[in-house]
Amino acid sequence: MKKISPSAITRLFILFTVLLLSSIPALAGELNLSVAASLKEVLNDLTAAYTAKHPTTVFVKNFGGSGTLAGQIENGAPADLFIAANNQWMDYLKEKKYVDAATEKNFAYNTLVFAGTTTKKISRMHDLLSLDKIAIGSPKSVPAGEYATAAMTKAGIAEKLAGRLVMAKDVRECLMYAEMGEVDGSFVYRTDALQARKSRLLFTVPQQLYPRVTYPMALTVKASNNVEAKAFFTYLQGREAKAVLQKYGFILK
Repeated sequence: MKKISPSAITRLFILFTVLLLSSIPALAGELNLSVAASLKEVLNDLTAAYTAKHPTTVFVKNFGGSGTLAGQIENGAPADLFIAANNQWMDYLKEKKYVDAATEKNFAYNTLVFAGTTTKKISRMHDLLSLDKIAIGSPKSVPAGEYATAAMTKAGIAEKLAGRLVMAKDVRECLMYAEMGEVDGSFVYRTDALQARKSRLLFTVPQQLYPRVTYPMALTVKASNNVEAKAFFTYLQGREAKAVLQKYGFILK
């Protein structure tokens, strides 16, 4: 039997998700959100608060790795708003004319950390060499994995750790692996580590080792003239949204 490559499986997963999302009929007042997995709690709080004031607005939320979400949008999945966890995937959709570049704003910022349940003393990048298994988001589609890869490379330990890395579909799966003890630790965002129940934040990755974690957001081209989409987009830039972001530990500037 011919073995299916990981990249082929990823493409099939994206296609299946697109077909599933596209098969659901759109409702009046329905807004489709494609949002980086690390913002799940923030967006759940904000959409609940917004719906309380605008009961005719219905949200369909799709959380995942930014690259996976971008691929779904490119392949026709319904989306009115895209919030990525790095500039790369936002730029990709801008170049493809799927998002309205004129609407782009920076929603928030974050910090990369290492968290886990290991009892070993882990307080800096080079201490990771003493671990057996480390989870990171798949760098091809998960910004947290890209940030982690950049940090390991700049710290000079990427090659030594290559055989110990466990790939995850998004940053939340990384945290889950750490929480379940399936790995010694994971590269996640500080906001994820703050919500962990079992794993501890072991150290903050030095900022000079990787690009700043940025969450750009923009309306899609098809939603740029949608009054309800524009209203919610404006809401995300307001005081209430900023308060929720700060509650979960996100950085605003």
